[in-house]
Amino acid sequence: MTLQNLWLGIIGAAVLVTSVWVFQATRFDETGIASWYGPGFNGNLTANGEVYDMYEVSAAHKSLPFGSIVRVTDLETGESLVVRINDRGPFVDGRIIDLSYGAARLIGLSGETPRHNGRGITKVGIKVLVKGDGYYVKRPE
Repeated sequence: MTLQNLWLGIIGAAVLVTSVWVFQATRFDETGIASWYGPGFNGNLTANGEVYDMYEVSAAHKSLPFGSIVRVTDLETGESLVVRINDRGPFVDGRIIDLSYGAARLIGLSGETPRHNGRGITKVGIKVLVKGDGYYVKRPE
C-alpha cells in the first residue's frame, strides 16, 4: 500500500463518517435560535466553575447537564460543530443555546463573514451526542 492510497483511504473514511453524522444530525433534540457571547464574559467563571475563554469551543444551555457534548447545526447553512456545555444561558427569550465566540467563528455566526448578515443569531438544531455528568469545578473557598 502506498502512502497516497493510505491518505485516500483516510479521506474516504472521513467522508463516510461525515455522511453518517449528517444523517444523524437531521433528527434534532431541540431547535431554536442560537447566539454567541464573549468579550464581556471572558475570564469570568462559568456556571460549572471553569474560567470562560471566549476563544475556546464551548456553549451555554439552560438545562443540559454540564459536560454534555452536542452537535449544533446551523439550519440556514447546514454547517455544524460539536461543543461541550459548561455554562448556563442564554437568558434571552426564544434562544436555546449561547455559543462561545470561538464556536461562533467556526460556524460562521460571529459576524465576521457575510453569513447571517452580521446578526450574530441563527436558527439551529441541537443533537445531544453524550449526556454530561453535571460535573462542576469546585470553587476556591
